[in-house]
Amino acid sequence: MELTLPGGPACEHATEVASAYSAPSLLNHSMRVYAWAAALGGVHHVGFDPELLFVAAMLHDVGLAPEFDSHTKPFEVAGGHVAWVFAAGAGWPPERRARLAEVIVRHMWAEVDPAEDPEGFLLSRAAAADIAGRDVADLPADLRGEVLARYPRLDLVAEFLRCFGDQAARKPESSAAAAMRNDLATRMARNPLEEN
Repeated sequence: MELTLPGGPACEHATEVASAYSAPSLLNHSMRVYAWAAALGGVHHVGFDPELLFVAAMLHDVGLAPEFDSHTKPFEVAGGHVAWVFAAGAGWPPERRARLAEVIVRHMWAEVDPAEDPEGFLLSRAAAADIAGRDVADLPADLRGEVLARYPRLDLVAEFLRCFGDQAARKPESSAAAAMRNDLATRMARNPLEEN
């Protein structure tokens, strides 16, 4: 299976935003999340909008950046608002802006119904695979090797735990805090993708 990234101005500008505001390991994480999401679409026979899914993947963690962090909102909600503004600037109609924000918020849900929200389902599953190893075996082995070579994990574990630890300390009711209480550090260390 070969990795193909969607093109177009929105995708290019979303990559530019992610590159400007994300640590290298988080930028690579976003690229891998799109790759895993697209692959899982094939595995689970879920059709999706490539542009919407790619932009969501690029911006799904932008709420962790200090420039966009909210002192009251969970990072995924703050990121959804940033993505809505981005999409407005890209000329997307209001309904599509709202869908982008919704997909980003739902990436932290434990379960998303693929019939109701295919992009939210795929983003959630792909992020869980890349961070905690959920259903990594569903990803084709040749694609895993190609994607990890192109977008290496670098110091993702340390950087992500730093970000989530900070979120948890300041926002104890957030999804990030719940993940930390659920031993995210151990799950990340045991992720089979860390072994490649």
